[in-house]
Amino acid sequence: MGFDAAYQEYAVAVDAATDEALIEAIQAKQVGALREIYQRYAGLVYTLALRILNNAEEAEDMTQEIFLTLWHQCRYDSSRGSLKRFLVMITRSRSIDRVRSRKSRHRLLQRCRTTVEPPIDNAPLEHATQGEAAQQVRTALLGLPHSEREVLEIAYYEGLSQSEIAHRLSIPLGTVKTRSRQGLKKLRRALDDQISPGR
Repeated sequence: MGFDAAYQEYAVAVDAATDEALIEAIQAKQVGALREIYQRYAGLVYTLALRILNNAEEAEDMTQEIFLTLWHQCRYDSSRGSLKRFLVMITRSRSIDRVRSRKSRHRLLQRCRTTVEPPIDNAPLEHATQGEAAQQVRTALLGLPHSEREVLEIAYYEGLSQSEIAHRLSIPLGTVKTRSRQGLKKLRRALDDQISPGR
């Protein structure tokens, strides 16, 4: 049997395989099985992620993340339901977590905005208070590692998306997300400590 005929036979077998058989093949690190599962369910995962995230770029990123997770640490248990149901569940859960994280990041950036950019029509005492708060934010930012501070400053001052920041800095999108997440956690902690020292 020639190579083309053998491959064709393999492709037909994969196409006819059950989800459970393909998951077993994925656990055995057979790339063809992952490709088939992706072809079967990527549209479903992307559509659900897009509905929740309301952002095509983030939905694409979420779709890749879901299938990479399936490849690296597959936790699907067929006794608990179909693979389709499993993928819907983890896509929904992770997409909602992403939305919550986005809202939390937005609230923190708004907090920075109101302290760094005080309105010009406030009374002198309010100016002094806001000036002090702005200094606290600057101090907290300076306390971050350069890589994390750089990502947050570009996002805040230039309004670039994480994908645009990744392109600007020539680093992977995942690195931008990690630096942003870690930087925001440290910034939030530093600001909270300044408001309630010794807590």
